[in-house]
Amino acid sequence: MRLSSDKILVTDTFSTYDLIVLGAYFAFMLLIGWVFRRAVSNTSDYFRGGGSMLWWMAGSSAFMTQFSAWTFTGAAAKAYQDGAIILALYFANGLGFLFNYLCTAAKFRQTRVITAVEAVRRRFGKVNEQVFTWLQIPLGTVYAGIWLNALGLFFAAVFNFDVNTTIILTGVAVLLISLFGGAWAVSASDFIQVVVLMLITVVAAVFTLSRIGGIEGFFETVPLTGKNGTLEIRSEIIYLWIFAIVIKQMVNVNNLLDSSRYLSARNTGEARKAALLATVLFFVGPIIWFIPPMAASSLIPDMSAVFPNLEKPNEVAYVAICLQVLPVGMMGMLASGMFAATMSSMDSGLNRNAGIFVRNFYYTVCRPQADEKELMLAGKVTTVSLGSIIILIALGLNQLEGMSLFTIMLQFGTLVAMPLIVPAMLAVFVRRSPDWAAWSAVILGLINSFAVKALVTPERAESMFGLSLSTREAGDAVLIVGVLTNLVVGIGWFFIACSLDKRLPAKREQEVKEFFEDVDKPVVAGDRDAGQDDPSIQVRLISRVALAYGSFMLLMALIPNPWSGRVAFIFCGASLIAIAQLLKRSGRKLARDAAENSVTSSS
Repeated sequence: MRLSSDKILVTDTFSTYDLIVLGAYFAFMLLIGWVFRRAVSNTSDYFRGGGSMLWWMAGSSAFMTQFSAWTFTGAAAKAYQDGAIILALYFANGLGFLFNYLCTAAKFRQTRVITAVEAVRRRFGKVNEQVFTWLQIPLGTVYAGIWLNALGLFFAAVFNFDVNTTIILTGVAVLLISLFGGAWAVSASDFIQVVVLMLITVVAAVFTLSRIGGIEGFFETVPLTGKNGTLEIRSEIIYLWIFAIVIKQMVNVNNLLDSSRYLSARNTGEARKAALLATVLFFVGPIIWFIPPMAASSLIPDMSAVFPNLEKPNEVAYVAICLQVLPVGMMGMLASGMFAATMSSMDSGLNRNAGIFVRNFYYTVCRPQADEKELMLAGKVTTVSLGSIIILIALGLNQLEGMSLFTIMLQFGTLVAMPLIVPAMLAVFVRRSPDWAAWSAVILGLINSFAVKALVTPERAESMFGLSLSTREAGDAVLIVGVLTNLVVGIGWFFIACSLDKRLPAKREQEVKEFFEDVDKPVVAGDRDAGQDDPSIQVRLISRVALAYGSFMLLMALIPNPWSGRVAFIFCGASLIAIAQLLKRSGRKLARDAAENSVTSSS
């Protein structure tokens, strides 16, 4: 069975009800920022939630920082064209978080710092603190601008939204959430966003399967290798690409710069459970997420006929199938999910980068005598400044002809990221190394990255692999060579540096010793760095927001729809209300436990 390839009229598919749902989503996200404003009293609260978050909040945030709206665009296009191979990328994330659970989440939480770069300073010294600060902040800010610009362009092309309005409204919403509630509001909104994301993708998958004939019909009509993709790529390239992707994502998730995912957790046990939640989401989620775009390869074989004005019509495969199968009002939830994916990456990055600037430059270099009140003010000013810069970057990219700068900055991010995180990965595993090993490994890694980009041409890639490669295969070859050579150069040089100079000055020797003593010692209840706040407060606040949003979803069942559409809204609303009730019950138990512990300690 195939769908009609007639052009989809946006005015007929994104209805007033969809706009109401999308508007309500933004209102609830802003409400979260306002609700959690009183939970912030110092920089530890503002930049890592005081190290007091429960596993489901920390885990949701860890998951959402690794997730982006690219899943619904670029990754969906890959699934549409090449089938199930895209799952390798997301399962690689799952493997990375599994290693977090088994090993590194505990170590990261036990660094007992407020920002990840503070951990870099403890391990590698003050010079590396500034090197990593001034590579991380610009890179993160430009990336956020690119994400925001891409979101605006996508909604402008597909839904006829004004691109500048989309950029400004989304950017301001993210800025306000981070400004009012800091890390508390960011993580709380991430939790709600995870729930919304999973609910809408489950609904989209179910409606798509219903249209294609169920699970049996899916496997009968959808080629798992894609409609025109992986069959023409030889197995050697496929296996090497998967291997490189797994290695890349493992390093991405298991390095000291990304320890910020777990610094907010209440203790070591909560950090490990947070990693386990992210692991499960990355192993289960992709199976659900990519059913619609893979089915679209059979149901809508010619995407350019549906969206003839788009430069890359395959990137709207997910939205195209949802426009045809979802009930009225549900596209608003899908749009909410796409906004959630971008906003979660932006707000986490904004809060993290503001924390790095304040704690690792303003406090350590400019104003070491500053008190908490001054640092909090500096944090809010920095949040507004970085948020405004992100919006301006996104608007500036929109004024360019073509996407040349967009492409250049994506490549720049790829070139910088791997060299930066390789020494950060080794930081908690290699215990004796000179401080200069880290910054010199970054420099050599950058040189290697640019050399790979300049030298690994399609012709050289063919000679290297001894195969005749297509343009896409040549691109995969650049990724493979870039990842593997960066690992070899970064790790190799780091160990060479260790062999050349193992001794540190006495003061640094003591600092590194204390760092690893902390890393080896679990953070447990009662520790100075363990969460001290009553955990029932955060549970109670989020349960109220979930209850309100779930009730709103139930009201959407009144939208004129077939019974299946009404059931979809009832499912989403009832799920949110059920989660709210579970949180409420958990909050009562936590409050009782806190009261009992208070009585015990006082007696």
